Amino acid sequence: MDYEIFNLGDVLLQSGVTLPNAFLAYKTYGKLNEQKDNVIVYPTAFGDQHVQNEWLIGSGMALDPEKYFIIVPNLLGNGLSSSPSNTPPPFDRANFPQVTIYDNVRFQHQLLTEKFGIQKIALVVGWSMGGIQAFQWGASYPEMVERIAPFGGIAKPWPHTYVVLEGVKASLLSAVGFDSSKLNQLSSADLRAAGRVYAGWGLSQAFYREELYREMGFDTLEDFVAGVWEDSFMNMDPHNVLAMLWTGQHADISANPSYNGDFDKALQSIKALACIMPGSTDLFCTADDNKYEAKRIPNAVLKPIQSIWGHFAGRGINSADNLFIDDNLIRLLSLNTKE
Repeated sequence: MDYEIFNLGDVLLQSGVTLPNAFLAYKTYGKLNEQKDNVIVYPTAFGDQHVQNEWLIGSGMALDPEKYFIIVPNLLGNGLSSSPSNTPPPFDRANFPQVTIYDNVRFQHQLLTEKFGIQKIALVVGWSMGGIQAFQWGASYPEMVERIAPFGGIAKPWPHTYVVLEGVKASLLSAVGFDSSKLNQLSSADLRAAGRVYAGWGLSQAFYREELYREMGFDTLEDFVAGVWEDSFMNMDPHNVLAMLWTGQHADISANPSYNGDFDKALQSIKALACIMPGSTDLFCTADDNKYEAKRIPNAVLKPIQSIWGHFAGRGINSADNLFIDDNLIRLLSLNTKE
């Protein structure tokens, strides 16, 4: 086991349900300095675990473990933190309660303050649903977070984003005829269709037109769809996928007692220096959505990743995109937040 567990105990979720013996899986890189001010929080995305974040961590990079103490908390529902697949009855599998991004960030805050005594965060960074968590950190703890850098992530699922996630979910629910009483019959094999649905959204039209999958070692489109999209989804637990999809669909940073659904107020309350990096061809976490958000965050800049890799411009696969993200993080971390 290359990660640690922080026991949360019995936690009251936003839904009103108490999840007993909840826990947060996390991994740290580097050392916390004496001032406890070299902290970077890097939450995981939908379907990812901490290892998928490691492409952005390394010596000489923005997220340099020789300079920073980097904490990667795993999203609830991802199979490592409390999830349908690792929670005993009565909250196992389809009975797992609904967990929000607000819940996740609240538990991460508990980890930082109770386990490490951290009161100041230099940067919260994340891709996709990790990006939503970066926005949530900025809105929930504006005095604590000095910088945020969401890439390929939005501050709420805009209607189109919601519909895209609904399509992925529907492809899985169709395996049991949309009968909620049969959800526990779902198996990982039933995620094959979900992988094919997502294949049309994760990458851009230009990516497919230019057959960039050949650079990844796939000779045909069919091999790529089966070898990447089917396989990645079928390696997940279906109930974990449903839990994370629900979290993503309801991930509005203003859906909490602090803002009562006032999305613009939540954005305007973020005091952190913000570098927002959408993929220029992202089909469901769009640059236009981020443009709206960046205009309302007082200290935000919008830096689109000019890439035909769509949503996956932030996935750590394409070297030019990776360099762009890292360069902007280096620049952001060099800015003085005290001015």
